[in-house]
Amino acid sequence: MNEKVTLRPMTVEDTDLIVSWRNQEEVRKYFICQDPFTREGHLNWIRTMVDTGKVVQMMICVGEDSLPVGSVNVRDIDRQNQKGEYGIFIGESSARGKGIGTEAAKLMLRHCFKELQLHRVFLRVYADNFRAIRSYEKAGFQKEAYLRDDVFVNGKFRDIILMAALNQQG
Repeated sequence: MNEKVTLRPMTVEDTDLIVSWRNQEEVRKYFICQDPFTREGHLNWIRTMVDTGKVVQMMICVGEDSLPVGSVNVRDIDRQNQKGEYGIFIGESSARGKGIGTEAAKLMLRHCFKELQLHRVFLRVYADNFRAIRSYEKAGFQKEAYLRDDVFVNGKFRDIILMAALNQQG
């Protein structure tokens, strides 16, 4: 990967871009929640989740111009147990398959451990999403569980793999 990857906080101004990305079939098919993604829903997400500190959401930017290509977040932040659930998507098709997601995951884990003082960051991924699993492993996540028929999506049960990264510094 040649382009420098950075993260910046997501803002309300990013809403239309995020909605357009999330509604692409190539992005949506990897989400457990398949409900249509709307502008109103995203603005409500910002109000009820981001603004309340239950979620930290960042934009993934690349290159000297810091062009946004996707988003990463940690949701359901549990301060007592020092953990949260990781999520990512690359919205720009030209940015997929270049290691940008792996770099973004490393940056977000660093932020979670150093700034948010979390001990554990976990994720759920479809068991057949091999590219994502490989990327998560490169970023520092480890497989912890294989959940057979865990979710019912688009008329069929799907297997899920749970992965997590632990803060080894704290």
